[in-house]
Amino acid sequence: MPEGHTVHRTAREFNARLAGRNITVDSPQGRFLAEANLIDGHTLVRARAIGKQLFLEFDNALTCRIHLGIYGKWRFENHAGDVARDGQVRARFYSEDFLADLRGPTVCEVIDRRAVKQVEARLGPDPINPDPKAKAQAIFIARVQASKTPIGQLLMNQDVVSGIGNVYRAELLFRAGISPHRPGNSLTVDELTALWLDAVELMRVGVRTGFMITRDELFTRRPAKADRNFVYKREGLPCRVCGTNISIEIMATRKLYWCVGCQT
Repeated sequence: MPEGHTVHRTAREFNARLAGRNITVDSPQGRFLAEANLIDGHTLVRARAIGKQLFLEFDNALTCRIHLGIYGKWRFENHAGDVARDGQVRARFYSEDFLADLRGPTVCEVIDRRAVKQVEARLGPDPINPDPKAKAQAIFIARVQASKTPIGQLLMNQDVVSGIGNVYRAELLFRAGISPHRPGNSLTVDELTALWLDAVELMRVGVRTGFMITRDELFTRRPAKADRNFVYKREGLPCRVCGTNISIEIMATRKLYWCVGCQT
């Protein structure tokens, strides 16, 4: 499942290539056709992301909300002239020279402003979005400290914080030296502030580079996939810091990677 930085990069692509233009919206697969007709031919005002959700806002006060889920994916391409029909494409957004095809999303719907507000109200704060007064940070801290659930689960809960998935969950906790099993209400404000600020930095690196790189010394490079992280998918291998073999377990149906030596 794509994590938040990927959705922010998709929003950037839409803003750069389609925002401010009247675009054609279609559904070669047919399942989205009725809703596509509501925004077809209208101007895309802007695209924005909150965590793993993409919002395409049109000039008729309607918004297309998209959540890729596990199987959803985008394909972008430059094109000229006719575009081929493709029965696997749920939604197609295009102009005379650019095309965005969406396949297999968990959610693809057209909603009004009131429904958008309802979605926003239930989502946790997004570390990538601007937070000049630290309000989002404070919301994150309050929601974690109000729960006895392990922090390893809370970081994956999109009602607590938006955009963090399995990779960032594992890497953030390792970098903080925090056991994924610690109850949320046992973490201090200082610990949670540091965790939030690290999420801001790491996820912005992901937006900039397109990769989930969590080792500081590699931020300005393009490292091989096996070298990008401390613990994610490194089960059985020695920890890059203490040498203890990295552990793997299942937490709330998802694989959890961590170091028992570093994360006490």
